[in-house]
Amino acid sequence: MTDARPPALAAYLDRIGVPDAAEPDLATLRRIVTGHATTIPFEGLDPLTGVEPGIDADALTAKLVRSRRGGWCFEHNGLLRTHLDALGYDVTGLAARVRWMLPDDAPPTTRTHMLLRVELAQGSFLADVGFGGMTPTGVLALEPEVEQETPLEPYRLHRDGDTWTTTARTDRWRPLYTFDLVPAPQVDYEMGNWYLAHHPDSPFRANLIAALPGEDRRRALGGRAFTVHHLGGPSERRELESPGEIRDVLETEFGIDTALVAGLDDRLADLFPS
Repeated sequence: MTDARPPALAAYLDRIGVPDAAEPDLATLRRIVTGHATTIPFEGLDPLTGVEPGIDADALTAKLVRSRRGGWCFEHNGLLRTHLDALGYDVTGLAARVRWMLPDDAPPTTRTHMLLRVELAQGSFLADVGFGGMTPTGVLALEPEVEQETPLEPYRLHRDGDTWTTTARTDRWRPLYTFDLVPAPQVDYEMGNWYLAHHPDSPFRANLIAALPGEDRRRALGGRAFTVHHLGGPSERRELESPGEIRDVLETEFGIDTALVAGLDDRLADLFPS
């Protein structure tokens, strides 16, 4: 039987291991979010090597689906939104201010994170497959002050007027980002994408960053430090000792085809000053 779905949608669903996704319901949404989050890595190799990622649908399919690459929030959630739309979901893009690992009294950051609101018969839900080392691997109901289980950590949403805060429980409850429910136009994502790729204060320009959650663990690479956080167990951390070892970890642990990243050798060499 011939698959009548658009080729890009079929390729995406194959990439995330959910080739039979059909009905735009909550069960399918959960499978798609978990499959995407645990298959396509979060990585910032483009901005690290001086490249601004494209965030139109064709660029996202070429990089994250047909090539063995990952990306950051505008790429991950832009790709997810494109294919949820194609499956018939009612999806709205939102924009958030990152709070992860910031002091409680830190001033507001710019809206440089993208997430999605999905309307279903059961209510409103959040989907976010692009928050790096703390990407939720499940769908969150848009309900305040309710602890919600995901395949990995529990999450909870706090509401203060029109402002919502997504939090996750690690050693304690920690805020990830704040957002409101005002739809964000594509031009806002284009500006955020440009800002993170070019602004001198962007952490992605100066730091090697990659992350990929699995069924029972989270893998994270920050500079030369490779860490595996085990669900319910101790973390393993080791310092990588050469550019070649970093490439090997990017390939084997994160599934990234580093041969497609021009200029990566020079940037990795910068991590090992003589």
